[in-house]
Amino acid sequence: MSHMFIPGPVDVADEVLQAQTKPMVPHRSAEFEQIFRGTEAKLKQVFMTETRVFQPPSSGSGMQEAGIRNLVQKDVLSCVNGAFSQRWYDVAVTNGKQADRLDATWGDIIEPDMLAEALKKKHYEAVTIVHNETSTGVESPLKELAAVVKEISPDTLILVDAVSSLGGVKIETDAWGLDFLLTSSQKCLALPPGMSFAAVSDRALAKAETVENRGWYFDLLRMEKHRVKNSTAMTPTMSLIWALDVQLDRMLAEGLENRYARHAAMAERVQTWAFENGMEPLAAEGYRSKTVSTIKNLRNVDISALNTFLLKKGMRIANGYGDLKNKTFRVAHMGETQMHHIEELLEAFEAFLAQI
Repeated sequence: MSHMFIPGPVDVADEVLQAQTKPMVPHRSAEFEQIFRGTEAKLKQVFMTETRVFQPPSSGSGMQEAGIRNLVQKDVLSCVNGAFSQRWYDVAVTNGKQADRLDATWGDIIEPDMLAEALKKKHYEAVTIVHNETSTGVESPLKELAAVVKEISPDTLILVDAVSSLGGVKIETDAWGLDFLLTSSQKCLALPPGMSFAAVSDRALAKAETVENRGWYFDLLRMEKHRVKNSTAMTPTMSLIWALDVQLDRMLAEGLENRYARHAAMAERVQTWAFENGMEPLAAEGYRSKTVSTIKNLRNVDISALNTFLLKKGMRIANGYGDLKNKTFRVAHMGETQMHHIEELLEAFEAFLAQI
């Protein structure tokens, strides 16, 4: 059976795919509103929040833009240590915000002390952080970074992109004081692409009321007005919501703690294997992603040739991202991937290495 080890879109369980074939209903109907209310209740468990989770028809990048447009009038600090944290900075700049950068080398983390120093120098309305950099396989110390913001600049909002980690790694939205936490459907949640989800704090919504030019499509206040009526302002991605309803049930049946442990075990297996085979993760110990391993290509493997070989066995991995292409490769272990899938991949990888 084929299986992809790329960091999204990931494989989707057959019963979840099948759920999309459920007939359409009016999106202003009681039938739809009941399911929509139910999916939000389940999402709150996954996000570990008591407030709200929006379910807009948008990619994760769209919700990056929503966070910027709603929660920043002028000044934002973007923590940049990879491609997707760079994207959030670019989103801020192209929306006319005064965005400052706090940079770390790709493969490194933004250290809490670095963030503390930046916050002491200037007041920011918000800080953007990518929890799990899909490009580098680095998991940022989010809890510690959030604590720094709370201590140094308590009125600064904490905006977090958890696109490639939420649902595979434990993130405590309320306990850590996160104001805006977004993810996408096509990674750890193991759904088709096309939806995003965002937990939003009460104080973030209060801030949005003071921000001009929030736009229409991504206006969080408009989303909230419709959320309390179990609907969206725009036509929802109905088929994906049918699938979401089924997948959230599957996740909760597995148990979130069990799911987190499974992801961590697969990451440990891949990263240990890399060391055993003359390679190593790009990220430092303690900050290695539990959902996607970015491995230094120290054996100069032809990644294209490797994927040609793997595809014959129904598998594929991902090359490095951007400047890291060919210098690294990425093995995703997220969503519905199980340890036996990982073992099958590593066995095939070793067979390829043996012939070169």
